Parts: sequence; C-alpha cells; structure tokens
Amino acid sequence: MSSRRVTVFGGTGFLGRRIVRRLRDADFAVCTASRHRDRARSLFSGDVSGIDTIRADVNDDGSVASAVSGAWAVVNAVSLYVEHGPCTFQSVHVEAAQRVAMLARQAGVETLVHISGIGADAGSASRYIRSRGRGEAAVLDAFPSAKLIRPAVMFGPGDAFLTPLLTWLRHMPVFPMFGSGKTRLQPAYVEDVAEAIVRVLRAPATRQLYELAGPRVYTYQELLRTIAAGAGTRPFLVPFPFSLWHVIGFVSETLPSPPITRNQVELMGQDNILERDAPGFEALQISPQAIENILPQMLQTAREKAEA
Repeated sequence: MSSRRVTVFGGTGFLGRRIVRRLRDADFAVCTASRHRDRARSLFSGDVSGIDTIRADVNDDGSVASAVSGAWAVVNAVSLYVEHGPCTFQSVHVEAAQRVAMLARQAGVETLVHISGIGADAGSASRYIRSRGRGEAAVLDAFPSAKLIRPAVMFGPGDAFLTPLLTWLRHMPVFPMFGSGKTRLQPAYVEDVAEAIVRVLRAPATRQLYELAGPRVYTYQELLRTIAAGAGTRPFLVPFPFSLWHVIGFVSETLPSPPITRNQVELMGQDNILERDAPGFEALQISPQAIENILPQMLQTAREKAEA
C-alpha cells in the first residue's frame, strides 16, 4: 500500500465512492471525508483495507483542516443538484470548494483535484452553471496548481439520470420530452470518470484542465429512443414546452423530495457536450464506454432493485 494518502471529499456520492475504490485498487491510501461517517463505513464495509473514514463537513474550517492534514492529495467530489436550506449552489460549489482548496494548500497538499462540470461558466444565467464557474475560479485563486475535471452528465448503475429514464420509459406509453428533444448530450460513464481522476493523480504534472465526455453525442430524443430500445419498449415521445416544465418544476420544489426542479429544467435546455479544445479521456489513454454497452448492466440492476 502506498504511503501517499488521498483525502476524498464527497467520497460516498455517486462518483465519489467509485473514485475511492479505484484509488484503493491503485494502491493509494484513501481517506473518505464525509458528514455521514456511519454511511461511509457501511458503504465500504467490505473494503476496509486501505480505506479510512472520517467525519468532515466542507462548511467547517476545523473539520476540513483535520481531513486534509497529512494528505498527499485531495479530491473534492462534493456537488449539489437541489438546493435545500443553507445548502445552496453558492455555499457548496463556491464557498466550500474555496475552503477545501485554501486549507489543502495551507496543509502542504501536493495535488488538488476539483470536480466541476462541462459548461461551467461564471457568467451563465443558470445559477447552477454560474456557481460551477465561480467555484473553479475560487479554487484556482486558493490553489493555483489545482487540476480541474469537468465531466459531462454521468451515467451508470444507480445514477440519477438514466435510471429514472429507464423506469419511466418502461412504464409510460406516452413520454413528454423536454422541449422538442433537440438538446444535445454527451454522457460519460461514471467508472471512466473515476479512472480518469486516478490517472491524473498518478501523473500530477500533466495538464490542468480535463473535459470528460462519452464517445457519442445524442439529441435528447435520440437518447430516449436508445434507452427505450435497450429496455425493449417503444413509447410515443411528445414534445412538451420548457415553459410548462418550469411550472412543473416550481410546483415540484414544494415537495420534500422533488422529482424535478427548475434548475434541472434549465440544464436540460442547454447542450452538455464538449465544445473546447481541452484534453479529455484520450489524453489519459482511456477509451470511454458508450451507453449501449452499459445499458444491460443498468437494466439488470434496476430489475434487482425492483424485485428486492
């Protein structure tokens, strides 16, 4: 086991837990920093060797400082998709990200990897996208050599993107699309993204920014048809105006666990594809998996969950 310790904030999340396991498999000593230590212990109960779990809140200077102390590298995989109470896009993507970066630099951490997202733009009208862009700027201000990772929307078993679509497409003969279904998406397989982060850490002198997207660009309508075909169904896809989706999102946000928010509607109105010359998977010698290759596994996972 390597003496190089990597602290992962957000290590129990959809991407974070895969980063943790791949780092461990690559012989790094890994520390998962999470507000929910019991959840982390349960999640990695079968992977005790090489994985430590500590309680840390990215909103608290003391716990962040403790988590990064003695670390060779830090990965910040904390993200927020639905604002609730004091947890806002600004507090998580900007303020907390800056706190992690600043305290990591002060602790002498050699490498910081910050997970952002394709399209991050400090001048965007979308609060989510704007917070991602401002977060990147805040991180680089606090830790100038930080590595920025911008994944496209990610998919994989248990995700919050394709899995709900699979369920809905299998049970809804008529499916309302976002707008006319022309929004372009280039989804990335979550395991590929996790592997990319491990490779960036293995060669920390490489480039500063990576944009990670899958091998194929789909329109939203093409994506729905691809998923439906994999599930063996052929729903009738109906265009549905974004203006009405915004109303639905507004009403949904009054629920304890909103199935859709106005922010998600905003994001579905914008392309989520590579548009820059930044290096991506190919620069890290990774051949990204296509959705069609992973769909059977996701369908099996969905069936097992439904039968449990």
